[in-house]
Amino acid sequence: MKNLIDKVTFRHGATIDTRTAQSPMLTNSGLNEKVTQDTINYYNARSQSAGMVIVEYTSVSPNGGPSRSWAPDREQLAIYDDSFVPGFKKITEKLKKDGNKAILQLVHSGREAQYRYALGGQVEVPSNIDFPWISYPLHEFSEDEVWQIVKDFGTATKRAIASGFDGIEIHGANHYLHQEFFSAYSNVRTDFWGGSLEKRMNFALEVAREVFKVAKENAPKDFIIGYRISPEEVHEDNIGYTWHEAQLLVNQLTENFEFDYVHLSTNDYTATPTDSDKNYAQLLGEQVKKPALLMIAGGIHTVEKMKDALQYVDIVSLGRPTLIDNQIGYKIKNGQADHIFLEFNEESVKESHLTPGLIDLLANTAYFDMPGIDYLKTLTDVKLGDAVTHDGTK
Repeated sequence: MKNLIDKVTFRHGATIDTRTAQSPMLTNSGLNEKVTQDTINYYNARSQSAGMVIVEYTSVSPNGGPSRSWAPDREQLAIYDDSFVPGFKKITEKLKKDGNKAILQLVHSGREAQYRYALGGQVEVPSNIDFPWISYPLHEFSEDEVWQIVKDFGTATKRAIASGFDGIEIHGANHYLHQEFFSAYSNVRTDFWGGSLEKRMNFALEVAREVFKVAKENAPKDFIIGYRISPEEVHEDNIGYTWHEAQLLVNQLTENFEFDYVHLSTNDYTATPTDSDKNYAQLLGEQVKKPALLMIAGGIHTVEKMKDALQYVDIVSLGRPTLIDNQIGYKIKNGQADHIFLEFNEESVKESHLTPGLIDLLANTAYFDMPGIDYLKTLTDVKLGDAVTHDGTK
């Protein structure tokens, strides 16, 4: 029987102290896409939030982001040239100070990189089709341009290694570029990168090939490599892919490459598709080739739900709970689970060092209706106890 306090050893030898990970979550703290003091403070406070922390999705290419950004000092982070490395070195130093693992999630945001257009750049997609909700122009990749993005994931991996990360996670979920290539709705290409299901898998497979090649040449042997996937893309009549197809992709990824884990992105870890009695973790887990491990995120807000989720997966991925309590992993490990903060209040917010941009996002977006959100709404980005502004001043 799996327990939260179990040590977990990945296939290449890296070990974490509990069956917990902090999910990658946008902090909206980048300035010119670079790490700021706000970013550093946030991650410094989370060195014991879980057995490993997956740092927010980070752009591998100049047009790979920013996504979900709305102001120059509220941007998604990037790592598409060497100038970004010093900032990430500060993050890994803080995150690893208590012995936990630091993972960097790598992404190209594809059509979701709307703030790149606001900054004067182009937004890149597999196929320039009509997306009714998108009001900005899109650039369809040439075949050579796709190969360049594949290489960008490799060079980003090399920079993550140079920055001191213990691993990287390829972001293949949440409608970003990997998912767009895999989706029959978003990808209507007829070249190497699209057409049949097998060709729609090529982008994910070629990125994995490049990442593993770079890691083998540059990383320690116990370097962790994961892949995040949304189990389905079904929006009423628009079907990008089903869980049956996701199973095939997971099979190919873990059959052909030595992934340490597969990370399922859901809103509810117990969710089941309409044509099965099994949940997504059970269904996709059937195709994860051991010794790769399975992780899931989605509504795992309490210790009871963490324990329940371990029926289906090896590691639970905690998102919003680590925004409220930045020491969940420490408290679980040390028998203090009863002391985990379950809602925002003065004490939890002071301890958690949320960034001003993150507080703006949480307080002003109905989607984030979290316990204690009304308290968070009383704060501004300059009245945060011990939080600091971008220049490091109180």
